[in-house]
Amino acid sequence: MLNFIWLGLILLAVTLGGFTGSLDAVTAAAFKACETAVVSLALPLIGLMALWLGMMRIAEKAGLIQLLARALRPIMIRLFPDVPADHPAMGAMLLNMGANMLGLSNAATPLGLKAMAHLEKLNRTPGTASNAMCTFLAINTSSIQLIPATTVAYLAAAGATQPTAIIGPAFLATLCSTIAGVTAVKLLARLPIFRSAPETSTPLSSVEMPPEETVVSTPLPSWALPILALHFGLFAWFAWTLTTHSPSPSSPLLAALNALSTLAVPFLLSFFPLFAALKRIPVYEEFVEGAKEGFHVAIRIIPFLVAILAAIGMVRAAFAASANLAWFGKITHALSQGLAAIGFPSDLLPLVLLRPLSGSGTSGIFNELIRNPALGGPDGLLARTAGCIMGSTETTFYVIAVYFGSVAIRRTRHAVPAGLIADLTGVIASIVICRLMFR
Repeated sequence: MLNFIWLGLILLAVTLGGFTGSLDAVTAAAFKACETAVVSLALPLIGLMALWLGMMRIAEKAGLIQLLARALRPIMIRLFPDVPADHPAMGAMLLNMGANMLGLSNAATPLGLKAMAHLEKLNRTPGTASNAMCTFLAINTSSIQLIPATTVAYLAAAGATQPTAIIGPAFLATLCSTIAGVTAVKLLARLPIFRSAPETSTPLSSVEMPPEETVVSTPLPSWALPILALHFGLFAWFAWTLTTHSPSPSSPLLAALNALSTLAVPFLLSFFPLFAALKRIPVYEEFVEGAKEGFHVAIRIIPFLVAILAAIGMVRAAFAASANLAWFGKITHALSQGLAAIGFPSDLLPLVLLRPLSGSGTSGIFNELIRNPALGGPDGLLARTAGCIMGSTETTFYVIAVYFGSVAIRRTRHAVPAGLIADLTGVIASIVICRLMFR
């Protein structure tokens, strides 16, 4: 399906560019997108990947990943029946989901790529997405979040009196999108068009974890427990300090969320090596060994990033050139009237259409929308609805390109339609929930 979507985007961009006389802009956008894919995304990702893959290796060696997977085994084995319950992929996926829930995108992507690498080792059809991969991508693209931190920050910066008002609605909307995404991915997997190719390697039952992933962890000594308690207590004090000294004393919830977002990454970066060191694991050596993978993963996703971002950049340039044309305005007006008839705010259409394609483009539209007094400003119904949509949807095509590109998956099967169904559900749920809560 991604083949047809990618080709359709390019043909649409070239056709619109030809009719509007903006082929030069479309071409320039394609070249700029290629530069962005390599310079602004792939290269900075090398450092992030090295950092988090190093920490992941420490956590695996210390048994933390396996402990996390064991704690949530009843849920995970139902979501991922094809993945052995004690496989490191389970813990890696849980860490990724946790980072997404807290809005830690810089941590979520490297952790998600590590999970995909684990899932690829269990994949019986190399080059084709497994059912577990598609389910994992559906959960990622449904973007379940406890804290849409970035969206709340945008609203606060725009002067909203209650920027945290969207947290509850966004959580409900993203819960709906996650349920829809998981349901869709399970049902679509049964359709003949999305069935996996014949197996080309060993059956799953005979798959064994490589020696480097086999964890033989020593027990945590009793004298280490006070040290860990001190570490937790120290961060609890940090959280209290950040909350009480927040520049927004009138919003205790916002202060607490900011403190949680600020401390989450430093806590993980210190807790993983501390816990491992208390179990006599050579943390520096293990970190360096895990970090070596970062460069190779970041380089491997460059072709996939270039492909998807070039197509998206061309379409954005073509539509930007078409916006002022009379015929384009008539089409937009007719579409807006049709959407208004079914209760869909037409002012949200650009944000909704661009959301699966571009995170930065959507953020720009969102900031313009919430700062427009004519549309109600940052505390208006439209702004809060847009915030819920931002918090309950994801840049689906970017996520799929990066995650599948990291393990050289070319046949994505039902991952794309499941992700788009999750996005659509998040949009509909956001509109309905915000109307019920804020009107």
